[in-house]
Amino acid sequence: MRHAPGTELLDDPAADPVAVRRSLTSIARANRLFGGTAAVLWGLGQVLAGPALRTSHLALLDIGTGAGDIPAAARRWGTARGLSLATVGLERLRPAAQLARSPALPVTLGCLTALPLRDRSVDLVVVSQVLHHLSPETAIQLLKDAGRLARRGVVIADLLRSRTAATLFGVAARALGFDRHTRVDGMTSVARGYRVDELAALCAAAGVPATVTGRPGWRVVAWWRTP
Repeated sequence: MRHAPGTELLDDPAADPVAVRRSLTSIARANRLFGGTAAVLWGLGQVLAGPALRTSHLALLDIGTGAGDIPAAARRWGTARGLSLATVGLERLRPAAQLARSPALPVTLGCLTALPLRDRSVDLVVVSQVLHHLSPETAIQLLKDAGRLARRGVVIADLLRSRTAATLFGVAARALGFDRHTRVDGMTSVARGYRVDELAALCAAAGVPATVTGRPGWRVVAWWRTP
């Protein structure tokens, strides 16, 4: 398993807070436009399909919540289906936590290598566009921990590595007026992304029963239900 090359603004805990907030705002917009949000919602639909998992109230933890746009979309998605999702975010970057925090999304500052939660403390765990920032060893441990925390299931969504996707993102990001950090880091993120077989190998190494598939917008999603 390869180690993801490159560095990005959000890899630096000491990054300029103004730049972090600006970049995360652009990333939230990119998620809406280019499939990041849709990939997570599709994964939640897979986890929650079937009568055995039907319920009206669930708690969702979003690890590396960024601007908090993914949990907000999940809440809207749940409401449209008669499902109340109580969302919680985890972030290691203080500016991100401040940006994302709201009455609907309490955000805890913490590190994903030492998650400040008990086993089976939430129903659902979402990890969106975080795994490509990690070494394989750290990614495998995060997959294990996500399964340990979730009572119902886990959704891992990331970027599908593709030169075409990187080029198109660069063009689209410039046309949409994204800030320089988001333009450059977005292309780096795509280059650090995963093929379907690579993410499946990480899940297998973590011992989690994931289904892994590609999704529109050059996305890759792994999901599984926890026992």
